[in-house]
Amino acid sequence: MSERKVLRVSGPDAEQFLQGLVTNDVMRVKDGPVYAAMLTPQGKYRADFFLVADGDDILIDVAQPLSTDLLRALTMYKLRAKVTVAETDLTVSRGPGAAPDGAFDDPRDPRMGWRAYDGRPSVETDWDALRVDALIPESEIELTPDTFILEAGFERLSGVDFKKGCYVGQEVTARMKHKTELRKGLATVTVDGTAPIGTPILSGDRPAGVLYTQSGGRGIAYLRFDRATGALTAADARLRYTP
Repeated sequence: MSERKVLRVSGPDAEQFLQGLVTNDVMRVKDGPVYAAMLTPQGKYRADFFLVADGDDILIDVAQPLSTDLLRALTMYKLRAKVTVAETDLTVSRGPGAAPDGAFDDPRDPRMGWRAYDGRPSVETDWDALRVDALIPESEIELTPDTFILEAGFERLSGVDFKKGCYVGQEVTARMKHKTELRKGLATVTVDGTAPIGTPILSGDRPAGVLYTQSGGRGIAYLRFDRATGALTAADARLRYTP
C-alpha cells in the first residue's frame, strides 16, 4: 500500500507519550493493533492511524498525505519525553478475510480484513465496497479537518476510549458523548445513480448533508438527521436514509 506511511515511536516513554495525545488506550497495543486518532485542541480530526507494537517500539500506520503533519505534531509535543519519532521504510500490506500468520486483524471491523508490515504482497479486493458495507470512513474522504470523530463513528469502530484520561481534544469529545445528542454524522444511504464524492445532498431545496464513497447501490453520507427524511438528492442521484 504505497499510500500509507509507517512511523516508529521508540524510547522508554513511548507508551505514556502517546497515551497523552491520542484518542484510544495505548496500553492495549500489547494485545493487538489499536485504532486511534489525533485531534486538534478544538476536538477536530487531525489524523487517524493504527498503533502496532513492535517489540518495545510502537509503529504508527497512517495515510501518507497525513504523515508529515503527524510527524511534525508528535515532534512538537515530545518536549522532554524520552522518545524518538521517525519515519521508517516499512510497507503496509492488507487483504480480506482472517489474518494469516504474521498479520493482524483490522481492529475496526472484521469485514476490513488484515494488515501486515513484513513486506508481503497485498491481496486486492473491492475495498470501497467493504468500507461502504461496514460504514468505515477513509482519511481525506469522509475524514476531514472539519470532522468530529464521534460523528464519524469512532466509538462504534473502537477508535476512542472514554476511561483512559486526558488527551488532546478530549474535553470536546467527552462533552459530545455525555452532554449532547448527535444531530449529524456518517450514515449508510441507498443510492440510485451516482454522484461525485463530495456532492451536497438536498432534502427538497434544503441542505441535508454530503455524499461520499459509493458502491453497489449504497453510499456513505454525512447527514443532518433532522432533514434526512423522505426523498433525498445528490446531483442526479436519488438517495434514501433508513435509520
